[in-house]
Amino acid sequence: MAEKKKSSKKKKEKKEDKEKKEKTTSKTVMIVDDEEDIRDTIKSILESEDYEVITAKDGDDALKKLKKGKNPDLVLLDIMMPGTSAKEVVKRIKNSKVIFVSVVKISESEKKDLFKQDNVIGYIQKPFDTDDLIKKVRDAVR
Repeated sequence: MAEKKKSSKKKKEKKEDKEKKEKTTSKTVMIVDDEEDIRDTIKSILESEDYEVITAKDGDDALKKLKKGKNPDLVLLDIMMPGTSAKEVVKRIKNSKVIFVSVVKISESEKKDLFKQDNVIGYIQKPFDTDDLIKKVRDAVR
């Protein structure tokens, strides 16, 4: 009887491990934000969910890192940053989905303009709810 319980427990653990791996298997997210505390917060949240995270302090830094490395599955891109505009950065991001992140509320017409690029798939308002952020990231990288 004890052997059955052990076997059942091992099967359950293997299933849970497999589900966890399937949830985020090698998914990479790039966080582009000029506010270090925001980058660090999002990075901690996503790493706790087993995502690989790359950070960039602005659009120019993001473009440099994208040229050097592999394309992330998702880019979380702040709209209001110094340097190259977010709209211009999005045009130059290839093969990665983009979700805009902003503290500034934007109108529906502004959202429509931002979503003109095919790879832009969402928008997150700061301050954000941690569970909402995780859900949007998880949905984006599936």
